[in-house]
Amino acid sequence: MAKREIDIVVISDIHLGTYGCHAKELLRYLKSIRPKKVILNGDIIDIWQFSRSYWPEAHMKVVRRILKFVTEGIPVYYLTGNHDEMLRKFTDLDLGKFQLLNKMVLEVDGKKAWVFHGDVFDVTMQHSKWLAKLGAVGYDTLIVINSMVNWCLTALGRQKMSFSQKIKGKVKEAVKFINHFEQTAADLAVDKGYHYVICGHIHHAEIRQINATDKPGSVIYLNSGDWVESLSALEYANGAWSIYKYDHAAFSTDPDEEDKADTAELDSSLDVKLLLEKFKLSVH
Repeated sequence: MAKREIDIVVISDIHLGTYGCHAKELLRYLKSIRPKKVILNGDIIDIWQFSRSYWPEAHMKVVRRILKFVTEGIPVYYLTGNHDEMLRKFTDLDLGKFQLLNKMVLEVDGKKAWVFHGDVFDVTMQHSKWLAKLGAVGYDTLIVINSMVNWCLTALGRQKMSFSQKIKGKVKEAVKFINHFEQTAADLAVDKGYHYVICGHIHHAEIRQINATDKPGSVIYLNSGDWVESLSALEYANGAWSIYKYDHAAFSTDPDEEDKADTAELDSSLDVKLLLEKFKLSVH
């Protein structure tokens, strides 16, 4: 399969280390593109729910693929989210083509894009973090149950369904929260004079123009969605943004086929010792 050329790819809410993460699908997607910039917009590794007893090989392969972008000279920006907030103590870490940040302003064809995860808008995160963590465990459990149900539906020749997306779409408070999140992000971006505001966090892929609440002006709001349910990313190519949604039918090859070659290439091009030394120096 020929790789698609993309100027910028934005991915968020992968939640590596959880049962709901679709690492194999993400790996296929990452292998299918050749981006000029990669932005990982938070909740990439789910440190909240990280367990030594659950770290599948597919999850490691995603990390390896991201590192491969770095070794190929492709800039990778890792922006922290709430589930990987422990990394915020290391923000502004710069290893050349890899940078760890809380937020960033990106120049996109002469227009400024404000990029950050978005958990700062979540009241639960700010005031009841324990409740947010409890909700994360409940969400992951719901995803596991959903996967079991979908396996049965597939065996019966029925269409798959998403429990949490149905809840988000039908519960008024969930809809209200998403709308409030998007409007707040847009208002702040208009205040700062940005043309785009790019977020993650709410697992709801979106591209739309939003007018400011009490002032003239508007902004293009973008959200990259997630790799737990919607399996989506933001792509910028040929002067336009679009939402990519994973399609199983578009991939005919096994994601494991290229892994041995990838590993050999990575081992030969990535000086792990040098990488660790740079990390150690940046911390002290």
